[in-house]
Amino acid sequence: MVKKTIGILLIIIGLLALVTPFTPGSWLIFVGLEFIGIRILFWDKIKLWFQKHTPR
Repeated sequence: MVKKTIGILLIIIGLLALVTPFTPGSWLIFVGLEFIGIRILFWDKIKLWFQKHTPR
């Protein structure tokens, strides 16, 4: 319950930051979605790309 509330709050703050100019807080939308439990659609592909392209 607390996690969902925090997630929704972060999404709302992120949306407000997206609308206001010069505010770099719109990334909070994605953090809020993660808190709720919705994963970014391409997250697994992004992880694989970074694993392939980082020096070992």
